[in-house]
Amino acid sequence: MTTLWDTTGTAVVQALAAKRRSGGAVTSGLALTLVVVLEEKDTADVEAAVATASAKHPMRVIMVLRHHIDAPVPRLDAEVSIGGRLGPGEAVVLRMFGRLALHAESVTLPLLAPDAPVVAWWYSETPKVIANDPLGVFADRRITNVIRDAAPAASLQQRAIDYAPGDTDLTWTVITPWRAALAAAFDTASSPATSVTVSGNPQDPSAQLLAGWLTSRLGIPVPVEKAEGKYIVAVAVEFEDGRTVQMTNEGYKLLMRRPGQLDTIQPFPQRTTGDMLAEELRRLDDDQPYGEALGAVSGLTGLNDRPAVRTHIWHDPALAQQEA
Repeated sequence: MTTLWDTTGTAVVQALAAKRRSGGAVTSGLALTLVVVLEEKDTADVEAAVATASAKHPMRVIMVLRHHIDAPVPRLDAEVSIGGRLGPGEAVVLRMFGRLALHAESVTLPLLAPDAPVVAWWYSETPKVIANDPLGVFADRRITNVIRDAAPAASLQQRAIDYAPGDTDLTWTVITPWRAALAAAFDTASSPATSVTVSGNPQDPSAQLLAGWLTSRLGIPVPVEKAEGKYIVAVAVEFEDGRTVQMTNEGYKLLMRRPGQLDTIQPFPQRTTGDMLAEELRRLDDDQPYGEALGAVSGLTGLNDRPAVRTHIWHDPALAQQEA
C-alpha cells in the first residue's frame, strides 16, 4: 500500500499507475468502478463489504471520505493499493478536507477505470437529492441504503421523489429471498391471487417495498399489517380457487404452509452487506421492478419513464445551514 499525505489528484493518479505497473494489473480485466461515499466511523464495515464484493467482481474501488468542509485549508490524503484488505482488485481511499470535499469529482473522475461502468454507493446517509452530489451524477448505477437514515420510511418516499432509472437501494436487495420464494409459490398457482398481506413492521422500508412489489405485480393493493418484530415476519396469500399459502420467517428458515400439503422449510440465512452489494453489482442495467415497487409504495407513477441522466445541482451545506 502507498500512502500519500497532503497530496494532489495528479499524484494519486501517478501512484495508482505505478502500483499497477509493479503489480502487473490489467485495466481491461476490470468490470466496473465502485465509488463508495462513507463516514470515517463506518470504514471497517465498508471495507469488509467491499472485500466480499470485489472477490466476486473484478473492479476498481474508490472510497471517498469527506471531512470538515469548513476547514480553512483544503487537503487530500490518499491510500493506493492492489490486493490487501479491500480485496484482490485495485483500491484508492481518498480523505478530503475543507472545501475540496465539495468537489470530490475533480479527484475521482481521473481515477475511474476506462470504458467500465461506474457504480456509486452511499453507505452512510443518503443525499436528499442525488443530483446535489456530483459523484452520483456521473455514475451509471446508484445504490443507497435508507435503513441507515434517521427516518427510513420518509427516506424511502424521498427516493421515489428523487428517483431516476439506475437507482436502487439495499433495502430492496434484502427482500430478494422473499421475492424468489413468492415467485416460486405463484409458479404453481392455478388461479389468480385475490388477497395478499405482508406482516411485519409497517415502517420497515423492506416490508413496504415487498408490499409494493406484490402490488405492482398482481395489480391488487397489498397492505403491511403490524406484527411483532422489526422486519418482515410473514406473507399470506389467498387465491381465487380458495387455496391459501402462508410463508413465515422462523429464524433463518422460511416455513411454507399450504392446506392439504406437507409444510416445507427452506434456508433463509441473514446475508451480509457484502453479499447484497455483490448481488447488486451483478446487474448494471436499470432495475425496473424496483422502480415499479417504489412507485407503488409512494403512489407516484412513471418512475421508470424518467430521464436516466442527472444534471448536477450545486449544493453547499455551509450556505444551507446559514439560510436555515
